[in-house]
Amino acid sequence: MPPRSSSFTDTPLLRVSRPVSACSRCRAAKCDGKLPACTACEKAGRENECSSANDQFARGKERSYVAALELRIEKLEKRLAYARSRKASVALHDPDAPPAIEPSRKDSLAFIRAAILRKAARNRENSDVNSLVSDFGYLSVSATTRDFEPSEVNLTFARVVLAASTNDPVPEPRTSTLPPEQTARDLVKFYQSSFLALYPAFSSSSLTIIVDSLYQESPRPLTSPQYWLFWMVLAVASAARSRSKSDQNYQDALEYVARALPHADRALMPGYLTQIQSLFLLTQYAMLDPAHFDSWNLIGFTARAVVDLGLHQDPPNMSSMDQEDLDARRRVFYCVYALDRAISMVHARAFSFYDDAISVELPSPNTDKDSDRPPPDPSVPLFKLRQLQSGWYQTLVQGDPDDPLSDGTAFIWQKCLEMREWAESLPTDLPAAVRERFELELHYSYVYCIAPSARVPQLTAHGRKLIFEHAIMYIDKVYEMAKASRDSAFSTYHDALRAFFMGSQFVAVLRDAADTVLSNTRTPASFYVQGQGQIPPPPLPSRNDRNSVDNLQRSLQCLERVKLTLQVYGERWENALGLKGTFEVMSAEVLENLKARRVMRDMGATGVDHPLVQQLQPQQHMTFVSGPNPAMQQPSMPQQHPVPPAYQGQDPRWMNVDLTRIVHGGHHSG
Repeated sequence: MPPRSSSFTDTPLLRVSRPVSACSRCRAAKCDGKLPACTACEKAGRENECSSANDQFARGKERSYVAALELRIEKLEKRLAYARSRKASVALHDPDAPPAIEPSRKDSLAFIRAAILRKAARNRENSDVNSLVSDFGYLSVSATTRDFEPSEVNLTFARVVLAASTNDPVPEPRTSTLPPEQTARDLVKFYQSSFLALYPAFSSSSLTIIVDSLYQESPRPLTSPQYWLFWMVLAVASAARSRSKSDQNYQDALEYVARALPHADRALMPGYLTQIQSLFLLTQYAMLDPAHFDSWNLIGFTARAVVDLGLHQDPPNMSSMDQEDLDARRRVFYCVYALDRAISMVHARAFSFYDDAISVELPSPNTDKDSDRPPPDPSVPLFKLRQLQSGWYQTLVQGDPDDPLSDGTAFIWQKCLEMREWAESLPTDLPAAVRERFELELHYSYVYCIAPSARVPQLTAHGRKLIFEHAIMYIDKVYEMAKASRDSAFSTYHDALRAFFMGSQFVAVLRDAADTVLSNTRTPASFYVQGQGQIPPPPLPSRNDRNSVDNLQRSLQCLERVKLTLQVYGERWENALGLKGTFEVMSAEVLENLKARRVMRDMGATGVDHPLVQQLQPQQHMTFVSGPNPAMQQPSMPQQHPVPPAYQGQDPRWMNVDLTRIVHGGHHSG
């Protein structure tokens, strides 16, 4: 038998090994089945009629083998041409990229090609995911959602996301033209230096290429994910520059978002890396515009998309993977990871996934290869800090509240030590704006970690001192940033939530132990160590005022700056005014207590006769040294003003502020 070849499929060899059905005139006689005409037909002069199907043959009993083969050949040739076009179509397209133009269902060829493209991409992804599942054991995969084509009647993934995360509808766009080129390039540059440096979810060069393509003499058509990237970058940068919900920057940001939304179906299509990048950008914008989008829901969608694509696990064959591609994959994951941790903590909620489910190494630092001395990459230190925060947050906040830690203080001191070592390892040549933000993160992390939690409900005296000092330093810095006008001093609505949290913890320690925290004596941290072999507690931070201002005046100033900061934020986000009102109520008694102390300090012993002191109820100016549990009492500091014995003890109304209850009570929208 001859070997198979392409020529054999094009011109098949025809052989007849048995007779076929006889024609009508031969039915009564014996037909020898000779082709192209039987012997009887040849003798009768009817060769042409015998060799082709016609009315002389019984229905369904056509005897022409040639006609049957010709029909079969025609069908096979069509299938062969289809297979060749499929192979060429897949070879000419990137299976990881969604089709740029939606095919019309009336154009059958275009629709077939789109289906071929989806199937090839799905098969390739399934192969990659199967290798991940074999190592990981379990993975949620929903790549089959690629089969849903956007249309007016389909409920696409993008429409589900927008319906679930939109608070107020975005106004319709006012124009269909591009913004001035210089405006666009300035906004892109601002985004690259302020956001992309810390969260490199996509490459800076890809963004530059998109801008160049749009503003050249003959603009090149872009895909929907590229248009989404361009418009959302402009929206994030404009919103970050805004100082009021009525200024032009904010109005421009809304315009850019409105221009991006028509591309949502393709940009947020599941199963592609562009989906994660697009969701990430929308989440960043939501942090700046909580009136229109909910950042908590959006980061949840983004985290689940990361898991669906398996980015939470390094590929098993990464040794054969290009290092740049591997680092890009890892950067996308850790950008989502870092934002998920930050958003979850500020809302006092659970993370989207636990650290135990993750097996991804940190990416290599993102450096400029064209520079002799590339600037340091701040994203990797940020990822490391988020890992540290995630570790203690999962233990203290997400752990079982009915299972307190056996030695919670030692655990907290260990975590503070790790964060202090992280701060000491930061590159010395970090940009000033980045270093300032890292310092804010450190103050915030110290207070959050030390504050009473479900598994470590008690505070030590040194812990109160640490909260007092770090809260003041945080509020001082964030106050200066809030009122600054320079481009690098952008804030998000989460900064307002953080300022409220830090202020509430500051008020709590003043209520619990005013004499301890207001004492101007800086007791060494070693004084609070309760035995040998324990991890040393963190030292008190160095003050910038060189101890020239006493703690009473610092406290009054801090309370005032919390309100002023929230007032400034309230000009941009209405919900911040609600936070300000809540803080004023919770801090009113403490503020009056501090004012009375200041009068007593300024007027000496006769200060007790001052009307401001006399009008206060005794419990309004009393202070506490011991913790809620007498068994957990710490050595008290010398008191500036003795407390009458009748008023010493724990007032049940003066308890630490429950941030979860306040934030979930309606004072957030992100």
